[in-house]
Amino acid sequence: MNFDDEIELFISSIRFEREMAANTCEAYGRDIVHFAGVMKSLGYASAGEVTRHDIDEYFMAERKRAMASTTRARRLVALKMFYRHLLEQRLISSDPMDLVDRPKKGRVLPRVLSEEETFALIDSVKGDSPRDLRDRAILEVMYGSGLRVTETCELKIEDIVSDGELLRILGKGSKERLVPLGGLAAKALQNYLSFARGTFAKSAMALGYVFLTRLGKPFTRQGIFKIIRERSAAVGIAANRISPHVLRHCFASHMLQRGADIRAIQEMLGHADIGTTQIYTHVDASKFDEVHSKYHPRA
Repeated sequence: MNFDDEIELFISSIRFEREMAANTCEAYGRDIVHFAGVMKSLGYASAGEVTRHDIDEYFMAERKRAMASTTRARRLVALKMFYRHLLEQRLISSDPMDLVDRPKKGRVLPRVLSEEETFALIDSVKGDSPRDLRDRAILEVMYGSGLRVTETCELKIEDIVSDGELLRILGKGSKERLVPLGGLAAKALQNYLSFARGTFAKSAMALGYVFLTRLGKPFTRQGIFKIIRERSAAVGIAANRISPHVLRHCFASHMLQRGADIRAIQEMLGHADIGTTQIYTHVDASKFDEVHSKYHPRA
């Protein structure tokens, strides 16, 4: 079996058996394809021919190229999973990744807007046109509930539950969570659904998705990114300071600044890291709405 066959089997395994998120599968796939390309250039046809020394040399070259430590860490995780899969499938007799150390991640502080900047961004979208109502709802929901951009794109009308007070989110690893919506976000979302969505829902392509483009299709990540950049530029927020994920950081940061319990925030964010998840196992989910209502600036 060659590298291409091994990679195809691995990606199928993590996508369909482990049910990893599509974005994670794509990232791991790119990492392993890159690694395989380097090994092929050295004359290796399959993963089983690669030695521990080859892998050490690979990561040393990555460091010399000034590759970010976070990227190297992700590539190492991908390769560890890849070789563990090959070993479990008995496609290799030993795992050369066993003794390879994880590169240390540098501490990178997330970019965050101030509350004033965030409010200025959201409140600048105040027209009554279908596009304004839609964009306002997107901003309010992402900031009000801390959603990932992919979660926002994939949100469906059936996921708005408890009379519009909660969102049912299917996050990374197909893990479901309930997230409070908040007063202003709920109002903006209802206005959009009542007075604007019908304008965009032109065909069967809508398929029950909440946020739709002018063509009636569900948004892509790039589409929402474009809206956020465009609306931010209008209020003087530099492009390098804003992204969909910055709104997610703002959600967490602003609630923390106001005294919210970090454990409840982590649960609302749906963090997938096993260590984080274990720490917050005993948080009472019924209190999330209370925490959100008390501490979120726009609840």
